[in-house]
Amino acid sequence: MFRSFSNVNYRVWFLGALVSNIGGWMQATAQDWVVLTELTDNDATAMGITMALQFGPPLVLVSLTGWVADRFERRTVLLVTQTTLLLLALGVAALLLTGVMTLPLMFVFALAFGITNAFDAPARQAFVSDMVSLEDTSNAVALNSASFNMARLIGPAVGGLLIVAIGSGWVFVANAVTFLAMLIALLLIRRDQLVPRTKGGRNGGLAAGFLYVMRRSDLKVVFVIVFLIGAFGMNFPIFASTMALEFGRGADGYGLLSSVLAIGSLAGALLAARRDRARVRVLVIAAGGFGVASLVSAMMPSYWAYAFVLMFSGFSIVTLLTTANGYVQTTTDAALRGRVLALYMAVVMGSTPIGAPIAGWIVDTFSARTAIVVGGAAGLLACAIGVTWMLWSGRLHRREDTRFLLTLDETRPMSVVRAMEPTAFDDHVVATTPIRTEPKDAE
Repeated sequence: MFRSFSNVNYRVWFLGALVSNIGGWMQATAQDWVVLTELTDNDATAMGITMALQFGPPLVLVSLTGWVADRFERRTVLLVTQTTLLLLALGVAALLLTGVMTLPLMFVFALAFGITNAFDAPARQAFVSDMVSLEDTSNAVALNSASFNMARLIGPAVGGLLIVAIGSGWVFVANAVTFLAMLIALLLIRRDQLVPRTKGGRNGGLAAGFLYVMRRSDLKVVFVIVFLIGAFGMNFPIFASTMALEFGRGADGYGLLSSVLAIGSLAGALLAARRDRARVRVLVIAAGGFGVASLVSAMMPSYWAYAFVLMFSGFSIVTLLTTANGYVQTTTDAALRGRVLALYMAVVMGSTPIGAPIAGWIVDTFSARTAIVVGGAAGLLACAIGVTWMLWSGRLHRREDTRFLLTLDETRPMSVVRAMEPTAFDDHVVATTPIRTEPKDAE
């Protein structure tokens, strides 16, 4: 389960990412609560617009961000993006602490966070494959997800308590400090131990990654499933905050719901780390599980009953995303990995600008429970699409050793020819049996 920890670079990266992610979840909780309760009067639509501005740039800038992730040293890209995110957090903190923050200003900062994250996300995802071998990439991706969800277990609850105790502005200051952990980790990484990678060519750009995805039906199905759930199911800040208000809870109650969600998410990430490789069938099952869990959660009569079912939603969604990420990374041509991952992150993050405003409108017009039902229906539709593809593609067939069980042919990871050591070559003549050629008979 933890085989990637044998790599010293990955250990340093994991610790830095864990601390930084805790701060990120604290800030996300504070930002959502500020928009919902301090800058508006429980306006879920405004919250949806904030999410759209923050998650829209990965979709708009995908042609540039994927090229940057493939063309430039990813460690350098991350140093720039993480420093920028730190400065933006301090900017929001200053405006909140001085009492001059307004909703339009928050929209501007959300857009700035989104633009920076648009460059950060594909480089960060692809950098994992620079630190570990291809065989360990799926495990490293799963452990990254575990780190993210360990932070999600701690960050929202701490953020909610800090909002009540000291105010939302100081939460942004705390997040800025945690960015230092990631910056230090990036500086400590041993560059000579990074896996050599093939840089993407100057020509082709995003089109090369897009054509690569379009030629593979399995990747198209993965992208469609992730889009449906990303757009309509992953609006947890809207769902959890409005449900917390419905149950008469405050910022601490909202933060606790986010942490409860992370309990299931962490379990899903650790289970994914145990698998030897990412499989499409796990992705499809997780989509169906998310749909069922969402529908059940929408019917819960009390705060704690809703929180309990939320763990199953978290388990399903992280299993889905971790499997999708690992599958894309381990089955994609190394020269195009940054661009394909940029497309993937554009689908994951870029689906939010489509779904979040819709979810906010549904909450304001109907109810939070109705919006959750729509998300659950999207999960079931994604599962149906995955099952249809498995049947249509011909990969699903009866196992030869049993009569009633089925098996699915999976796309195997790429085979990589490792470079030979220079000492494997010498100048000695190797004795071989000469090739005898018979003279051709004269005609």
